Amino acid sequence: MANFVDKYCEFPTMLRRPMWRVWHNLLIRFDKDSTVNFMNYGYAPLNGDKPLELNAEDETDRYCIQLYHHVVNSVELENKRVIEVGSGRGGGASFISRYFKPLKYTGIDISANVIKFCNSFYRVPGLSFVEGRAEKIPMPDASCDAVVNVESARCYSNIKTFFNEVNRVLADKGNFLFADMIEKEEVDGIRGKLMECGFVIKSEKDITKNVALGLELDTRRREEQIERKIPGILKKSFASFAGTKGTARFDSFKNGKFEYRSFVLEKQ
Repeated sequence: MANFVDKYCEFPTMLRRPMWRVWHNLLIRFDKDSTVNFMNYGYAPLNGDKPLELNAEDETDRYCIQLYHHVVNSVELENKRVIEVGSGRGGGASFISRYFKPLKYTGIDISANVIKFCNSFYRVPGLSFVEGRAEKIPMPDASCDAVVNVESARCYSNIKTFFNEVNRVLADKGNFLFADMIEKEEVDGIRGKLMECGFVIKSEKDITKNVALGLELDTRRREEQIERKIPGILKKSFASFAGTKGTARFDSFKNGKFEYRSFVLEKQ
């Protein structure tokens, strides 16, 4: 089962979405006190960079939050209309809404159960969640100023269709803030698809080392949550899903199989 989890992004595209729903629903089932609200691999600054200042209640999720901060911090989001495609458990949406003060922030995810959870759990002005697919974003044309997508696109059935949908819902000169793990030999192809779909690359960063360090520093917290919440038969699979130190996913950032890239893009 753990090997199945490690390789799900390499499965045929038709299998990826159902598996993603399964993991979302399992988290809701096992996380009764709503403490696992982030699903990304995290980010840690290198070379003595100043750590992000956070409210005390956000410290537990520091590394996951730092990834979101890295992705969006170079773009002005205050009083802007923002959507997040693949918002998952809603932790990133809550962080951006509280710290960056967009006028409206809409989280979109394929799992009806996750959307129900997020709308009942979060109470942040301007923040809401709706069910929808990345390849058919449930928003009108040119209806938002920025689209956020963190560590989700690798699971989509057609990433180019998703990129075209992002372009459709963005207003002129709107920003696409995109980050994900990408197999090393596919980086050029992803970059090419982004440009083919009408985006100008304002910045691109290889943050593989930052993500690997974030995972390493956050492993103990992740392991403690898995030990406390997950039944024994599934612990190894959840450790693989979480990318804890010693798993194949963790090692993939060390051995060069995957790179983790972040992009700031602008609609032409």
